[in-house]
Amino acid sequence: MPEIPDLNIFSSNLAKRLVGKTLTTIGILVPRKLKEPEAAFKAALEGLQLTAINRVGKQLYFAFGNRHVLGLHLMLYGSMHWYESKNENKFTIAELLFSDGTGLAITDWQKSVMLMLDPEISKVPDAMELPANYLETALKKIGRPIKTVLTDGKVVQGIGNAYVDEILYAAKISPFSIANKIPEEKINILTYAIKQVLMDAEAHILKNFPDTITEKERDFLKVHLPKQKLTPNGEAILVAEIASRKTYYTEGQQLFE
Repeated sequence: MPEIPDLNIFSSNLAKRLVGKTLTTIGILVPRKLKEPEAAFKAALEGLQLTAINRVGKQLYFAFGNRHVLGLHLMLYGSMHWYESKNENKFTIAELLFSDGTGLAITDWQKSVMLMLDPEISKVPDAMELPANYLETALKKIGRPIKTVLTDGKVVQGIGNAYVDEILYAAKISPFSIANKIPEEKINILTYAIKQVLMDAEAHILKNFPDTITEKERDFLKVHLPKQKLTPNGEAILVAEIASRKTYYTEGQQLFE
């Protein structure tokens, strides 16, 4: 699943090519996840100029004519691809064709991609913009594993399964730790790790794939490495499930319970 580092780069690269252009047509080939009919998307968006593309949590928001927003959640296997005039990408969920012939195909072999018209904006803080001391207060009320808390979108927006493992590894906190048992000094370390891990990952992707709009291999990660048995530091990578999510961690991460 694309997460904050990927989506920040995607939004920037999409904006470079598309902002300022007029949407000629939007076609939704697989409508099963829609809450509105395709006709509503067409009526609201076609003929409008794209004015901005922003990341909101794990979604991309395409703003049209300062009037409507197309929300896109790529889910686990969604991907985006450029095309010119005619789309020939397999597993296409939706097509956006602009007035100069530039096209954007949204694909997903699993057919789980979600498209939303004028989505409601969540008030949950983004992982990159957490207010000072926010987690100290928020976690006091929660008696669930910290990994679940950081990924369910109710306390923090934008963190997914891969980067939460990286964040907890950097903070040296076990993913099984109960949120309200983590001491204040460790929460401060966690808050720092959230932003630092995500910024470092974005910098790495940008350096190696500056023009990408598709998710790349994450072989640069340190613990969320399904094909590896050791971290770059030589620690054994342990594997477990938390809330049905595969979790990668090490013995050196402290458990608070």
